[in-house]
Amino acid sequence: QVQLVESGGGSVQAGGSLRLSCAASGRIFTIGTMGWYRQAPGKQREWVGDITSGGPTNYAESVRGRFTISRDDAKRSVYLQMNSLRPEDTAVYFCHVPRMTTQWGPVYDQWGQGTQVTVSS
Repeated sequence: QVQLVESGGGSVQAGGSLRLSCAASGRIFTIGTMGWYRQAPGKQREWVGDITSGGPTNYAESVRGRFTISRDDAKRSVYLQMNSLRPEDTAVYFCHVPRMTTQWGPVYDQWGQGTQVTVSS
């Protein structure tokens, strides 16, 4: 059994910063790409960005230059540093791992439970 657990959400004023964390637990051997999605009220879940196992990052146009994704493989964790936050960044943020290898074989499409980020104007 594997699990992704996010933390670090909260409320902040526009222009502020938050840092989200997501840690994977379980008998995991390797983790490939790790990413972040978000879902605002009444909207579809959207991709925010991701980081490959080799380190290169990719970002949605709406967050590029303001958000930074990093990872710590020793801690099986991925982070989302969010700066210059805007009210339109308000959403539930989810971490996502498309594929990992575990004691029981490959595991696909794992999601965290989500953490709320609220940005007020």
